[in-house]
Parts: sequence; C-alpha cells; structure tokens
Amino acid sequence: MGFIEGLIAWGVELIMGILGFLGLPGVFTLMTIESMCIPIPSEIVLPFAGALVFQGRIELFGDPILDMLMVALAGTFGCTAGSVIAYYVGLKGGRPLVKRYGRYIRMNERHLDLAECWFRKYGDWAVFGSRLLPVVRTFISLPAGMACMPFKRFVVLSTIGSFPWCLVLSYLGLVLGENWQTIEELYRPLEIVVVLGALALVLYYVIRKRQEKKYCAP
Repeated sequence: MGFIEGLIAWGVELIMGILGFLGLPGVFTLMTIESMCIPIPSEIVLPFAGALVFQGRIELFGDPILDMLMVALAGTFGCTAGSVIAYYVGLKGGRPLVKRYGRYIRMNERHLDLAECWFRKYGDWAVFGSRLLPVVRTFISLPAGMACMPFKRFVVLSTIGSFPWCLVLSYLGLVLGENWQTIEELYRPLEIVVVLGALALVLYYVIRKRQEKKYCAP
C-alpha cells in the first residue's frame, strides 16, 4: 500500500472511529466539517452511520427507520451549520482568502471557479441543486457568500437541498448493512460526470467572457 492509499485508509478508519464512539453527534460534527469546504466524504460518513443503525449501535427509538431518519437529520443540520460558516467566509474573505489559505484544505481557485460558475448560471437555486451533487455541493457556499445571497434564503435552500442527499446515503447504509462501502464505488462514476460537466461549464463561461470583451472593445 502506497503513502496516499495508506493516508486515505487511515482517514476512513478515523471517520469510522469517530462515528462509532460519538454516534449522532459524530454525524453532525463530520458533516459540519465537510460543508466547511474540508474534504471529508459524506459518501463514507452517512452510509457508515446507516450501517451502525443496522448493527444497533445507533439506537434512539428502537425502530431502524426512525433511527436512520435521525442520522439523516443530524447530517442535514451539520450540512447547514458548516454551510453557514463557509457562507460567512465567502462574504467576509472572498477569493483572496481562498488563494491564501485554500491549499491547507486542498482547495484551490479551480474549485472556486467551478462553484462560482454554477452559481452564476443557476442563481440562488444553485445552492439547492448543488446539495444533490457530489463535489460541487462542498464548495457552493463560498460563492453564495461572495455574491451576498440573502442569508435566510441561503439557509432554507441549503437545508432543504441537503436533506435528500443525507437521507438517501443513510438509507443505503441501513439497507446494505455490512456492505455499506459499496456505495462509494457506485458514486465514483457520478463524481467523474459532475466534475467533467462543471469543467465544461467553466470553459463555456471563460469563452463567453472573452467573446464579450472582444465585441465590446473599441
């Protein structure tokens, strides 16, 4: 096993350890961190939490469906909390802050460009739609803050958009039980499609801007 593979495996083990020890507060905490633009994969957090419900290690009501719903809600509220933090970072610090400190959380201007183009194209509803997509969902809060999107609208759309994502992943973890890790393999092709689509959107945006400058030049 190489260094990168070992580091990823260590990260997965750490996530599993946190969830196994803290339960629902662990779900909330990890999803908060993920929505702060820090790359903690919800495709691991939520399915494993669902698997813990299957094993009876997360149990509040004694009903697996209700307990799974609590996992989804904890994840949703965590997403909202982290998104609010990222929103204010975008509002107060903007792109200069990302350029200066983004490398520490493996975030660069390209990530911000992807989210910003998505936000420019679809407006406020990009905040809702992006919550249902891998990759983009992690970074959309920053450009929303940079664009001074109305805060209450941002919170509502973020919360409503996050719930289906958290619910589906938690439910799949519950259904698959011990085989919850297969979910990450299923989502990987979708991530590739989303990244390619976002790159195409950025390219289109750049070309269009250059054409506008060309036509507007004296």
